[in-house]
Parts: sequence; C-alpha cells; structure tokens
Amino acid sequence: MAFPQTRLRRLRTNPLIRDMVTETILSVNDLIMPLFVCPGEKVKNPINSMPGNYQMSVDFLVEECGNLLENGIRAVLLFGIPEHKDEHGLVACEHNGIVQKAIRAIRQKYQNRLLVVADVCNCEYTTHGHCGTIVDGDVHNDLTLETLAKQSLSLAQAGADIIAPSDMMDGRVQKIRKTLDDNGFYNIPIMSYAAKYASGFYGPFREAAESAPKFGDRRSYQMNPANSDEAMREIELDIEEGADMVMVKPALSYLDVIYRAKTTFNIPIVAYNVSGEFSMVKAAAANGWIDEERIMMEIATSIKRAGADIIITYYAKDIAKVLNRK
Repeated sequence: MAFPQTRLRRLRTNPLIRDMVTETILSVNDLIMPLFVCPGEKVKNPINSMPGNYQMSVDFLVEECGNLLENGIRAVLLFGIPEHKDEHGLVACEHNGIVQKAIRAIRQKYQNRLLVVADVCNCEYTTHGHCGTIVDGDVHNDLTLETLAKQSLSLAQAGADIIAPSDMMDGRVQKIRKTLDDNGFYNIPIMSYAAKYASGFYGPFREAAESAPKFGDRRSYQMNPANSDEAMREIELDIEEGADMVMVKPALSYLDVIYRAKTTFNIPIVAYNVSGEFSMVKAAAANGWIDEERIMMEIATSIKRAGADIIITYYAKDIAKVLNRK
C-alpha cells in the first residue's frame, strides 16, 4: 500500500508511540568504560587529547570505579602505565605489575560487583612501543605469544574476569586459552580484539597509554582498513582458537564490519568506540559546532544498531547518566 494509505509518520506522532516502536535499545549493561592506571598515590593526570579522562593511581582508580557503579556501569577495561619498560614487555607479566595491583584493589573494595576486563598487549610495556618482541626490525609473532600468555596468566591470577588480547598476533588466542586452561582458569573468558585495524583513530590513546611506537608503524600486524573479508577470516580463526567474544576496533568507520560479524557469527560482538572518535566529538563540542550529548547518544545507538552487543566507550559514564534520566 502506498501513500496516502501508508503514512510512516503515524508512528512518529508522539513520544510514546516512538518509544514503543523503537528498534534499537541501548542499555547501561551494554557499556564498558576504559580506564588508565599509573604508579603512585593520589595521582590524577589529565589526558589533554581526551578531556575528562585521566591517568589515575590505584587509589583514585578504585574511587572512580565506585562512581561508575553508582551510575550503573558494571564493567571496566584496564590499561596500565608501568614504572619502567623493557624490550619484551615482560614487566606486564609481573605479579605486582600496575594492572595486577589495580585488579586486586578493585576486588578488595567491590568484590564481584564490577566486571574487570584486562587488556593484554605489550605496547605500553616495551621500550620501543611495539606490541611484542622485535627481531630484525619487526615484531616476531611466535616469541611474542610467550609473553602474551604469561601476561594473561598473571592477570587471571590477580583476579581479572575477562582476558582481552589486543596485539593481533596470529595464534595468540589459542596460546592464551591453553595457558589459562592448564593453570585451572578454564572459566575465564577471552574477549579477542579479532578485527583490529591499523587506524589513525588511535592517536589520543597513545598519549594516554604512553604507547606510541618509537619507529615504523603497526601495519605488519594490525589490519588493512580496506579489508572486510579478511576481518571475517580473523574472527573465524579466533573463534576456532577459543575466543568467547570478538571485537571490532575502531567502531564508527567499521560499522559494516560489525554488521557482517554479527550476521555471520553466533557469538557476542564487541565494538570499541576508540579515542580518536571520542576526541573528535569533544573538540567539535568545545567549539560549539555540535550538541555533544545528542551526538554521543546517536553514535552509541548506531554502533548498537550495526550489531554490537557490547560497546567499549570513553563516554560510558555520560551515556549512563542520560539513560538513567529516562
């Protein structure tokens, strides 16, 4: 039936009807807040390129977790800034590493009220800023797997709920899964950064995590932004190796990849609304060019609409405040 019998505006005539026929529902349960933990006490260093985000010492990070819980956010993703770095990132495997300390402090304060996702990578912990051991000027895949497995085990022992490898080494999910299982952590899920692109949207994060590479770039291990078929292969392999959730990163320029992943694989899909995407909105809002809250909610809804079950975003707490007002 065509116009005038069919009038799609009938279902937009008032807020109650619009709410009743809303297809995509965003919930605080969909959100994970990334946090950056650093050494010291009572440290809260502003991240200039990411307004409202900070490098926090463990005490302030635990306090922020309380604020998140009050707003209904029940999951955090932790990144560490260590006191010292080394050539292989072995500092990330230490029992008293910075993220391990943060996990134990969160556990002591909040027990199991907060889900702790631990990022597993080496770029924050290596002197050269790459995601693994360097051999002949490039990251050596199989040597790096050994470090990633040790780091994952250490984080699980500290009390992490979910292990999230972000390095993009081939075979790392299999290696981590076996290491966790062999040590009795067979109930710890793996949230794999399965389709992580070599993106220009990571710039602000590299300031936050102090992880910019000292030479070259990461294109030999992160994905080509032009490829989506390859992303499906990456995701499929990670699932076969034991991933329980798979991630597409970044989110906004890769909504098509999120959609393909959701329609292809029967597994929870995670999308990372990354630092550059966040900072662009912040900068435009600071100049009065856009309505920040409206854009923030529109972006989050678009990511959910594309098929993401879980959204990692620096706007998590702000989104929760908006949802809690409804």
